[in-house]
Amino acid sequence: MSPEEICQALKSKFGEAISDTVLESPRPYAVVAADKWVQVATHLRDAPNLGFNFLRCISAIDLLADDKLACVYDLMAISAVSATTVMTVPHVFAVRVVTERKNPSISSVAHIWPAADWHEREAFDMMGIDFPGHPNLVRILCPEDWEGHPLRKDYAFPLEYHGIPGTTEHELMSPRH
Repeated sequence: MSPEEICQALKSKFGEAISDTVLESPRPYAVVAADKWVQVATHLRDAPNLGFNFLRCISAIDLLADDKLACVYDLMAISAVSATTVMTVPHVFAVRVVTERKNPSISSVAHIWPAADWHEREAFDMMGIDFPGHPNLVRILCPEDWEGHPLRKDYAFPLEYHGIPGTTEHELMSPRH
């Protein structure tokens, strides 16, 4: 299925929940309203003509100029592979879900695609996006008492953490921010 056909199918089923489509990019995508994301995700997985049964990754994006955060869900529809079948060429598509920066929240899709579990935890840890419905939303890379979200564009790198001095990529012992 082509990206144009996927976008058309989503628009006809979900209407204004699909706020934009970007087809002139190396990775075409549709922008989905955060409050409709679980319904759209379920449809993307379960509709026979779509069949996006594999979540490759979730990438969190800081849209600082727009005062928003977003997650891009990179999806793939793959056929089952066995000793007697040949895998068909998979189709791929991406979905962008945008949320407010102040209290960012996107419903979890870990129950739809199990691979979302750790990806959502990373987006929570690094960008501060909450994923209601997630089975274990705790930090995955930073310690539990870490302040802030290191991949946000406005993040201020701490000069010290529990008495350990901070350094920069240039190994300066007194970084200035």
